[in-house]
Amino acid sequence: MIKVTPADIDVFLAEDDGQPIVMLNLLRFKADGGRRRYLDYLAMASPIVERYGAEIVFAGDGTAALCAEPGQSWDAVALVRYPSRSAFVEMIADPAYAVADPIRMSALEEAVLQPISTGSMAATAGLLF
Repeated sequence: MIKVTPADIDVFLAEDDGQPIVMLNLLRFKADGGRRRYLDYLAMASPIVERYGAEIVFAGDGTAALCAEPGQSWDAVALVRYPSRSAFVEMIADPAYAVADPIRMSALEEAVLQPISTGSMAATAGLLF
């Protein structure tokens, strides 16, 4: 899924505890210049993202998956930290973002936006692997 729906927003905000959230972005670009269009989207969206207090924590190109089912490799991965879930929702409702978002959608074949809280798993991260 590429487009965030009102139902998605309702579920997302229902878990809002006012704490910062990190959004894992898994991106698969369209073969016909999707990566280039996504870079155009980033150029437009970066000032908007910053205006809402978000910051890119990490971004990188995906390589062959080490452990995954066929078709689960991603072209790019990013972690974006938002001050709150509501800040993310306000950002995507911004009229300036509405101009950039169609470029994002035209660039992507597939995407996953996975909110990550920094809760109890962070304390035991050393035990996961």
